[in-house]
Amino acid sequence: MIVAVPKEIKKGENRVALTPDVVKLLIKSGFTVRIESNAGQNASFSDENYIAAGAEVVQNTSDVWSNADVLLKVNPPSVSEAKMVKQGSILISFMYAYTIPDVLAILNERKAATFSMDAVPRISRAQKMDALSSQTNLAGYKAVIAGANASGKILPLMMTAAGTISPAKVLIFGAGVAGLQAIATAKRLGAIVEVTDVRPETKEQVESLGGKFLTVDAAGGKMEGGYAREVSKEFLEKQQALIQQRIKEMDIVITTALVPGKKAPVLVSEDMVKSMKSGSVIVDMAVEWGGNCALSQKDTTVTAHNVIIIGESNLPSHLPVNASELYARNISTLLLHLATSEGFKWEMEEEITKGSLITHQGATVHTFTNEILAKMAK
Repeated sequence: MIVAVPKEIKKGENRVALTPDVVKLLIKSGFTVRIESNAGQNASFSDENYIAAGAEVVQNTSDVWSNADVLLKVNPPSVSEAKMVKQGSILISFMYAYTIPDVLAILNERKAATFSMDAVPRISRAQKMDALSSQTNLAGYKAVIAGANASGKILPLMMTAAGTISPAKVLIFGAGVAGLQAIATAKRLGAIVEVTDVRPETKEQVESLGGKFLTVDAAGGKMEGGYAREVSKEFLEKQQALIQQRIKEMDIVITTALVPGKKAPVLVSEDMVKSMKSGSVIVDMAVEWGGNCALSQKDTTVTAHNVIIIGESNLPSHLPVNASELYARNISTLLLHLATSEGFKWEMEEEITKGSLITHQGATVHTFTNEILAKMAK
């Protein structure tokens, strides 16, 4: 089978779906690999690196798309890209399929099968395919670095002949993969870290990394697959009151809260921003999905009420080498699970296949995607 990697066209995207090392692995497994010219340039992988790894570098974009059996991407395909897909071919990428119904329609017209990296089940045997975790892990690190860079303060305690500098205080919303990495990074840099999460069972993880878990005396979120789906009104009110009290003292606030298939919850109101110290920083990691801060703007850094609000929607792209390396391992592991060089296995009831397959034989078959699209149509 011919596996092809087109150059990402999303503005500000620096990642690439395959790195030269992973190209070698796929070629060794019997695949033919084609890379669009300069696809890896922004991640410091040259065309020469890919040629040395055994890949064919293709100059024409349409040739990459129209002659591939399998297309590997980072971002969801655009309408124009979907129109170039070869009839009956396979595409694997982040899809967030419920956000691109127009693209799904085109892919179904072309009877393309698509697998979504954001839909890979979070089960033990799929850990090496979990691109959401690998990318948000890097994003959590970068969020702290971005916040520290924008802040007018250093993070660690420092004792000098001129006096002692107190450590910075960091508040992190959410103790998922991104939040836990943000805790670890902020602690390594010497900050005092406080964390809030609707899932009480995350307290132990937070404290193991040196963070202080802000406890609310009320019933927390109901769990489904490790994610909070529902929070009691009493809990929400008490959590908001505690946050309003603590946020006034913070130098950096990092928000990571997302609800799959829905707009990100607003956790930091304008009144909270007004109460923060002059020169403090908010890094809104949920800005791609509407934002956790009422004043954040996508892909823009704004200053409101003397608070710097960073709304960078693609933090992993600011670490393109590592992000591409991890993503390439994730997507190649999924490909090798789904297929051999002779073709796809199509084990339709197998958990990883069933969980990540979005479109197949002209229809959208992914249950969660269909549920969200049905709600949107009402």
